Amino acid sequence: MAAVAEERKIIGYLPNDVPPIGQTIVLGFQHVLTMFPATVLVALLVGFDVGAVLTISGLATITALVLSKLIAGKYIPLYYGSSFSYIAATMSVTGASAETFGQYLGAEAVSLAQVGIVATGLVNILVGLGIRWIGKESLDKILPPVITGSVATVIGIALAFAALDMASNHWGVAFLTLLITVLISVYLQGKGFIGLLPVLFGAIAGYLISIPFGLVDFSPVMEAAWFRIPRFTLPAFTDPRAWSAVGTIAVIAIATIPESTAHLYQISLYVDELAVRMGRERYHLAELIGLNLVLDGLGDFINGMFGGVAGTNYGENNSLMVITRNYSGPSLIAAGVIAILLGFVGKLAALVGTIPVAVTGGLAIYLFGVIGMQGVALMLAEKVNLYDPKQLAIGAAIMVIGIGGHIGYGGNIPIPILTGLFPDGLPAIATAAVVGIILNAIFLIFKAPEVPTVIESSEGK
Repeated sequence: MAAVAEERKIIGYLPNDVPPIGQTIVLGFQHVLTMFPATVLVALLVGFDVGAVLTISGLATITALVLSKLIAGKYIPLYYGSSFSYIAATMSVTGASAETFGQYLGAEAVSLAQVGIVATGLVNILVGLGIRWIGKESLDKILPPVITGSVATVIGIALAFAALDMASNHWGVAFLTLLITVLISVYLQGKGFIGLLPVLFGAIAGYLISIPFGLVDFSPVMEAAWFRIPRFTLPAFTDPRAWSAVGTIAVIAIATIPESTAHLYQISLYVDELAVRMGRERYHLAELIGLNLVLDGLGDFINGMFGGVAGTNYGENNSLMVITRNYSGPSLIAAGVIAILLGFVGKLAALVGTIPVAVTGGLAIYLFGVIGMQGVALMLAEKVNLYDPKQLAIGAAIMVIGIGGHIGYGGNIPIPILTGLFPDGLPAIATAAVVGIILNAIFLIFKAPEVPTVIESSEGK
């Protein structure tokens, strides 16, 4: 059903809304466009089969959405894809390097990494079940909004260089793509279905602009087979190096658990805001954080069992939903179906793959930036008191360690600790999250004085 508030002309879809079939497919394809670059890039970096990674990400997403609706009575509108947080750890297991970029490294290497990915899924499931047992209030003490909001901001800003690096392939095309996407998202807001498709139309416009500059190569489409079978593989549980793979990969869940928590809190905030503006009941998705982590873990378990990469729910797709006000679960299921088809239909995957890097960069500037701004919005909504030295210290430490480590050191901080697990250094975002959790724990154990907010706003002076 179309969700339209007639008085305020608010157009959008809440999680349980079912758009017309044509709109559902188009909205799903927009989700695929959003997740495609990161999903494929991770597969190329770590040496996995791109077709398998796409197909299994779609399967994991559909499974999570269907189960959330069956268990909670409402969709948790998230797309479950590959995570950049696991790249370094997975590369160390598969033996991938800059020289092997884009090469499938074989069933033996991939199967060994899958053991660690399965373990990651189990860690997330256990943590999620634990949270469902102890309750959200207890979790909020361990992961308060200043941590989840700061981690979300770090994730967005830490990806800033990646967006600019892609845009640098052709600054003019990237800027025009960005400009068109922003203008559509702002000026066509509330103007009907077209207002829900800024990323799709921005990508199409950028694609057409790129053709005269010779940035589009159609030869991969011509060469690709119509039908291909992805390289599905099973985990090598009996490999003598299996426990090493578990220790190397599964520990990165320490970063993706706060990341997944932040994503759910963000999307819950925006879903409820849209529901209020439309005069409908709030969804209170944040109360499902335990279930979300279980589903996140189930996604990793599915990936690990069949040859996909470790991941989490996608901040990029969260940004898309916030920009378009489309939180429909069925449209995400459609995205999952399209992703599965992309894994089998060689020409379709090749066509999407012809999108110029500069176009992706222009879109990424907007999408990655929105991830960071959502973290800020979360802290504002939860009234995080940044006049309080405790809150300020936690946020400051997370920001500097996460952003500085990711941009300055390529994602791994060269601190000689746990070198057996992290030979390339401590993963920046995970380390930032752990430092924030430790600082918060210290303040919980050794009670520090509360600092009230004295200045509510500049108008209150």
